[in-house]
Amino acid sequence: MSQAPLVLVDGSSYLYRAFHALPPLTTSKGLPTGAVKGVLNMLKSLRKQYPDSPFAVVFDAKGGTFRDDMYAEYKANRPSMPDDMRVQIEPLHQSVIALGFPLLCVEGVEADDVIGTLARSSAAADRPVVISTGDKDMAQLVDGHITLVNTMTGSAMDVEGVKEKFGVAPEQIIDYLALMGDSSDNIPGVPGIGPKTASGLLVGVNGGLKELYEQLDIVPTLPIRGAKTLPAKLEEHKEMAFLSYQLATIKIDVPLEVGLDDLHLIEPDREKLLELYTLLEFRSWFDEVQRDAKRAGQEVVAPVEEAPAVDTELKYETILDQARFDVWLKKLSDAKLFAFDTETTGIDAQQAQLVGLSFAVEAYEAAYIPLTHSYMGVPEQLDRDTVLRALKPILEDPSKLKVGQHAKFDMNILANCAIGGDQNCGITVQGIAYDTMLESYVLDSTATRHDMDSLALKYLGHSTVSFQDIAGKGAKQLTFDQISLEQAGPYAAEDADVTLRLHQTLHEKLAAIPSLASVLTDIEMPLVPVLARIERQGALVDAKLLGVQSVELGDKMVALEREAFAIAGEEFNLGSPKQLGAILYEKLGYPVLSKTAKGQASTAEAVLAELAEQDYLLPKVLMQYRSMSKLKSTYTDRLPEQINPRTGRIHTSYHQAVAATGRLSSSDPNLQNIPIRTAEGRRIRQAFVAPKGYKLLAADYSQIELRIMAHLAKDEGLLHAFRNDLDVHKATAAEVFGVELGAVTTDQRRSAKAINFGLIYGMSAFGLAKQIGVDRKQSQAYIDRYFARYPGVLAYMERTRAQAAEQGYVETIFGRRLYLPEINAKNPALRKGAERTAINAPMQGTAADIIKKAMVAVDNWLAESGLDAKVILQVHDELVLEVREDLVDKVRDEIRQHMSQAVTLDVPLLVEVGVGDNWDEAH
Repeated sequence: MSQAPLVLVDGSSYLYRAFHALPPLTTSKGLPTGAVKGVLNMLKSLRKQYPDSPFAVVFDAKGGTFRDDMYAEYKANRPSMPDDMRVQIEPLHQSVIALGFPLLCVEGVEADDVIGTLARSSAAADRPVVISTGDKDMAQLVDGHITLVNTMTGSAMDVEGVKEKFGVAPEQIIDYLALMGDSSDNIPGVPGIGPKTASGLLVGVNGGLKELYEQLDIVPTLPIRGAKTLPAKLEEHKEMAFLSYQLATIKIDVPLEVGLDDLHLIEPDREKLLELYTLLEFRSWFDEVQRDAKRAGQEVVAPVEEAPAVDTELKYETILDQARFDVWLKKLSDAKLFAFDTETTGIDAQQAQLVGLSFAVEAYEAAYIPLTHSYMGVPEQLDRDTVLRALKPILEDPSKLKVGQHAKFDMNILANCAIGGDQNCGITVQGIAYDTMLESYVLDSTATRHDMDSLALKYLGHSTVSFQDIAGKGAKQLTFDQISLEQAGPYAAEDADVTLRLHQTLHEKLAAIPSLASVLTDIEMPLVPVLARIERQGALVDAKLLGVQSVELGDKMVALEREAFAIAGEEFNLGSPKQLGAILYEKLGYPVLSKTAKGQASTAEAVLAELAEQDYLLPKVLMQYRSMSKLKSTYTDRLPEQINPRTGRIHTSYHQAVAATGRLSSSDPNLQNIPIRTAEGRRIRQAFVAPKGYKLLAADYSQIELRIMAHLAKDEGLLHAFRNDLDVHKATAAEVFGVELGAVTTDQRRSAKAINFGLIYGMSAFGLAKQIGVDRKQSQAYIDRYFARYPGVLAYMERTRAQAAEQGYVETIFGRRLYLPEINAKNPALRKGAERTAINAPMQGTAADIIKKAMVAVDNWLAESGLDAKVILQVHDELVLEVREDLVDKVRDEIRQHMSQAVTLDVPLLVEVGVGDNWDEAH
């Protein structure tokens, strides 16, 4: 009877492929799980296919490998791992182990090398081997004992299969890869040699790389396109070809702590699987584990949330009578602090209707007051307006301290709740002292998502009831007013209770770090009511003008499409990557700069942009087309649909707890990303208009991050330039190019501007060279000269890198922290990325803090002055106000003063203010 094969699974290959090839999947709490599910599905399939086989699932270990030492640029082109993939690695590893599979990660080598070592050892012992992978490099291992299978496609490859696919035998695969290179791993190969040429050369000389270089004289006679020019090309890049051979060679002698006899499957750890499947919300697998346990006569306990030290009883109630409502009114009046939450018909704070409110005064005790549930058979509820009038004095009392989770939403709902049908009679909530979303965000912006479900799981060990659990999903999902009180009451009460308990936990953690507590109380919390007011105010847009712009953009897109067809020589679907790839690479023969996870030539925007920079005509046209299409679909078509029918305005939502550095972001619509470098983008701003009798005033910090750099670096040259109101880019150009200030040319200033901003964002000499159109050597010379002229900047960068590596985080001037988990990573690319972030984050974060403080100062002044002026937009370092025409001069002077004095730095803050009938004119 033949022996069951050893099955070796290339876990890292499948992780990448599952992540990119399968639809994204997340839990109700936002944890990405699609790649985990894809890989586990493949493992389960393999286990059924090879039930008697020993197994090993092999992943790349963290950190660099011997190939990085051999060639510094190895895998340098590979983009850093997406965050949504990175967070799936640990639960995937744990799930693999819990399923009973041996898992291997060996430092200093790649998964391929571990697999190669085990495969060759097994083959030498006459045992068949199946390698489950999608990586073409593994074809070099195939022989009479070793076969490749691709579990995603169901295909298998033996010796003949390798020959058929690659045109060469398995023993020539390394030579084949050495010649053609591998863009995904940045193995250089010989420029201009592709798969067909590589296989043609190796077949022609009947050997490998060594034989090829010994027989270069016969290459011109081979039936290969361009054969006559190949010898010179091969000779020129001989050293790189042999280096590529070393890089492509899978190591088959890795010292391992396990042998073939250790690679046996073991019984699944069912309790661990239940814990993991609960976290990952793999409900069908969860049920499957429980069924398997029962069949095996095993008793497994489903995981429970981390309980409090004492088994505390939950006291949740739904209030339907006046007597209980009066009890809770007194509780709220007497409380030093209480948590509150609103339940609504939707998530648009400007249009959703209030359904009910929940409150908590003590942990584990909460009440829900339903107001407008409307399903068949709903019990009689207290009168909505009577309840709101009774709560209004408490909610509007600034001395009654309150805590919410994303309280800005609740503030807007209550402000718009129209008591007695009067749109001007809502509840202006005051006294919100804490917001658990912001407490978590300030504590560590990158540790977790900051929604309540994620926070409850992380900080309380408690899995909350999700909205989908009581409302369903998709098109049949109920709105909250349609949910029975039996379900709605405990759900809503839990929201208030958990908010209070989260605050108690997070407040204690923040109190231990005074600088972070200060960021919360001095910056983030005062901003909440300011943003709420800006959102409710909204911005006026000219829908007719947007309609005209849509038509014009559509006409331009049609013209660009025709131009693309003319260049291609045929019509094709510009939105189809497959058709576009065929035109670009097969018909027009453009160079392949990057490949997708499936090995196809990429047509991604970054690739098209690079081809366009190299003066390839079709990519230039395609980039213009895509730009027009995005403007049309995102703005000119969409913005009119987002006008609120009640107010006639557009109301964006601002998010305080999204960007890691502290910057605000916006959505529905996102007004932060309207492009202003193109005429078409600026025209969209023209549709944001002032009402009759008003003007728009735009106040923008000038070069704020460079000024913060000067303050942080204490560099005398930069300090001098800003203190003396010099054009800093001109001043830099004069220093770098060694000319008098008055002799600086426009091109020199433009290059200096690229240097100033590029160094803030960690741009390399290669990146700078590309941006300003010089070679890398010249670019490096400019950077060296810059640091020689501004030594304080270099000292700041080196000091910041060292501090970040030592303490694991960097801080803004005001004490906001950004944690950098990869600052000491062994992988050079990850570490350098973290170092770039470390240098930039204090500047970007400080700029964010300054604009937030300025917004609070401006809002306070407007409230005290009573002037007819309101902030309607905040975009990056800019505030946009709607101001009555006769007040423009006064408001302009005051805004400039309040923004420039928001903080005192070693250099002045310059605020540029513009006025116009629309946003573009004002900007």
